[in-house]
Amino acid sequence: MRHERVVLVNQDSFYHSLSDEKLQKVHEYNFDHPDAFNTELLLSCMEKLKLGQEVSIPSYDFKSHKSTEAACKVNPSDVIILEGILVLHDPRVRDLMNMKIFVDTDSDIRLARRIQRDTIERGRDIQDVLDQYDRFVKPSFDEFILPSKKFADIIIPRGGDNDVAIDLIVQHIHTKLGQHDLCKIYANLCVITSTFQIRGMHTLIRDVRTTKHDFVFYADRLIRLVVEHGLGHLPFSEKQITTPTGSVYTGVVFRKRLCGISIIRSGESMENALRACCKGIKIGKILIHREGNSGRQLIYEKLPADISSRHVFLLDPVLASGNSAVKAITLLLSKGVSESNIIFLNLITAPQGIHVVCKRFPKMKIVTSAIDASLDENARVIPGMGEFGDRYFGTD
Repeated sequence: MRHERVVLVNQDSFYHSLSDEKLQKVHEYNFDHPDAFNTELLLSCMEKLKLGQEVSIPSYDFKSHKSTEAACKVNPSDVIILEGILVLHDPRVRDLMNMKIFVDTDSDIRLARRIQRDTIERGRDIQDVLDQYDRFVKPSFDEFILPSKKFADIIIPRGGDNDVAIDLIVQHIHTKLGQHDLCKIYANLCVITSTFQIRGMHTLIRDVRTTKHDFVFYADRLIRLVVEHGLGHLPFSEKQITTPTGSVYTGVVFRKRLCGISIIRSGESMENALRACCKGIKIGKILIHREGNSGRQLIYEKLPADISSRHVFLLDPVLASGNSAVKAITLLLSKGVSESNIIFLNLITAPQGIHVVCKRFPKMKIVTSAIDASLDENARVIPGMGEFGDRYFGTD
């Protein structure tokens, strides 16, 4: 059971306990050297936390220089912060991290903080602290800590006083926490951020009692949102224009060589929204016949002749098993379309279909408004919204 969303683990907790012999010469011991830490135990604890297991973190007494018997129980969490001067030194530790941050602070501030910490919290004499800094701390920083800076994804100048950098990191973590677990596995999967408006529209189109008129109305609204979001994934270039006030505005322009390909018949429901967003866009069609739960046969295709030079929006409101999608995408690739130029637009998706499509086509993007729970024995999305084409076009 997870009790917290964020947990802090300090590298200092993993200092080796000093033997009696080393305690007699403690002033000659380098606490800023990588060998001062029990990195194997640190690795074991971090690996277990990432696997969702509870761990016992050592409690280190900085006055006696020994680990006490009162270990700290730490529960797995959504965010695990590993903090310490040498956490970026060992490649095995770095490999466990999703984000590596180096806090860059002026040397005078580092020394002042160390003096304050070691004299007040750890009961040391100020002269001993200064001697240790000259003999061990500064040389170890130059040899081990500073070189690890190159492995950081983010470098924060001015340390904790850099509010802008810290806010950006916090926003990034919040974004990651808000993502579906599958988005953390597949970088090419994008789920539109859920709002009460989107959940409300899903409620209506999923309700078995919703009339055809209302189903089409709210499905169209949701499709428009998905299309608009999909357009945001197109490459663009900056452009400066002059406004009616005579001011210069720096904006962007998107690639114009686009086309839409609908998978007949449900995909045709998404064409109007695409046309409304992209004036004069070319739209092709693919008809795939289902044979059992896994077989698919291409029946019909009508694609733009120059499709290989275009970005393609593949349209199908429901991604279920992924078999039809694989057939359609394979056809597009055979026509010379670059995999990275395909954006697959859906209203709802099933995890099984996501695994099939994302693993096979990792450069193609999927944009959807919801990821449902699973498929039933008939390969229908659960909870789903029934047969989309029948409900949208009024057929049975």
